[in-house]
Amino acid sequence: MAGKSGREINAVPQNSVKQKILSWEGGLVIIFVAVLILGAVISPTYNFFSVFREMPKYLCEIFMMFAMGYILIIAEIDISVGAIVCLAATLGCFAGNAGAPLAGVIAVCIGVGFLAGCLNGVILTHFTELPSMIVTLGTQIIFRGIAEVSLGSGGSVSMSNSKIIMPLATMVGPFPLVFFFVAIAAVIFIFSLSRTTFGRKLYAVGSNHTAAHYAGIPVQKIRMICFVLIGTMAGVCALFYLSTTFGANTTTGQGYEMDVIAMCVFGGIATTGGKGNLIGATIAGFTIVCLRIALGQRNINTQLILVIIGLLLIISVLIPRISEVLGNRKRRAVQG
Repeated sequence: MAGKSGREINAVPQNSVKQKILSWEGGLVIIFVAVLILGAVISPTYNFFSVFREMPKYLCEIFMMFAMGYILIIAEIDISVGAIVCLAATLGCFAGNAGAPLAGVIAVCIGVGFLAGCLNGVILTHFTELPSMIVTLGTQIIFRGIAEVSLGSGGSVSMSNSKIIMPLATMVGPFPLVFFFVAIAAVIFIFSLSRTTFGRKLYAVGSNHTAAHYAGIPVQKIRMICFVLIGTMAGVCALFYLSTTFGANTTTGQGYEMDVIAMCVFGGIATTGGKGNLIGATIAGFTIVCLRIALGQRNINTQLILVIIGLLLIISVLIPRISEVLGNRKRRAVQG
């Protein structure tokens, strides 16, 4: 149908319901619902309340995922975050055992995360030719090494007065307090990425560092901000971890970096930078957590859970590539 201007008016809006369902995020919502149904089928104890009761130990990873999304979007990676959680939790325990109040423990954990993020950022912005994977692999070893030396031969530390950290373990109705911190972080990070100039700069840096620099975008400043941000959030995650375990050991935070990266990639964020959004990553994060809880309630081997998550990760990487190849073939066939 033609309008007054003579241009054709589509009967179906471009952003139709069908397009939303076929989008990556739409597919993730379907998978999320399927996981909830699967959980209810395989475990009689799997319900709304049991999921939120077990969720606190996983929420720290989702919390950290938002900052990791920023890191991946600017075409970088940080594999030191699990070690930062370990170091911050260890020193936070020592602070609590030395008589520090909750505010002191919070300051130590966040301060350690902030300084660790600063170290990563300073190295990467002053030695720009160094790949972030190698740098953060090195700092991962350093941070975890410091934590292990601090823990000594026992390899673990417990808070002698767990009441210090108990306020963070509070339940608000059926929801753990940590859930609200995650929800607030989700709103802030998603809004910042999709609706602000800073978010647009992140995509520009991830798409092409050189072009972004010539466009007047402070590339190194943005890289620094992102690494400091994820380090600080790892420090906050250490607090969440302490609120559920009341202690730390040499394995604290082990594998967190891979879990968080998996959530981002499964959510549609490209490791090559410049693509993806945090809405999909958030859905993916809760999907993986709910799947873990469901399989855990059936006492399924944790290694099998890792295999399933690994398969999901590979599939999420392959699907866009396969779609691209098929699309190119279709275009060539039409042109031919």
